[in-house]
Amino acid sequence: MSGEIAVRGMVLQTAPAGETDVRLVLLTETLGKITAFARGARRMGSRLLAASSPFAFGTFHLYAGRNSYTLVGADITNYFEELRENLTGVLYGSFFLEFASYYAQEGMDGSDILNLLYVSLLALTKEALPDRLIRVVYEIRLMVINGEYPQDLKDDPSLLPGTRAAVAHAVSAPLRRLFSFTVNREVLEELERVQKKTRERFVDRNFSSLRVLDTIAG
Repeated sequence: MSGEIAVRGMVLQTAPAGETDVRLVLLTETLGKITAFARGARRMGSRLLAASSPFAFGTFHLYAGRNSYTLVGADITNYFEELRENLTGVLYGSFFLEFASYYAQEGMDGSDILNLLYVSLLALTKEALPDRLIRVVYEIRLMVINGEYPQDLKDDPSLLPGTRAAVAHAVSAPLRRLFSFTVNREVLEELERVQKKTRERFVDRNFSSLRVLDTIAG
């Protein structure tokens, strides 16, 4: 691969590299999860600085190297600034990024995860649904995309009817309608308990952002 390429994606992680560079982990539609370096991004006035932050979503212009990419420009359409305005938004958003990063791999078609991540972060910026419900639905759907969600849960007779309906919706609703419903407190609490057990059964990682989220946000 040679020459500049343009990919739609989102910044999942960033870290300083050297004196002025930034190391980025990007989730992209066509390349999956990749590492890219923004050279000089930490210099004052760098045009890459704004694009080198978590949640930045848009089109990234890259050059491919042997083991990583070099970011040379970006057209960012959403920085999700609303999430940065309060601690709760940062915590939920950070967990969403970390969970997406867990499943994403280089070379995969990342469009399903990217689209889910985008609409889920967008839902967090609205007041229509509680963040706790958005989180559960996001977790379920992401596990479905990656083939790790037990489909029989939506028919489990031990669960409340509302819980079964919510699981069925999270599993199969069109993405544009994924966050178009609400539940009562009893159903939400059962959903959270069931999803916690499911995640702990299938996911072999402890997420640092989730530990902080559960401690502070509740």
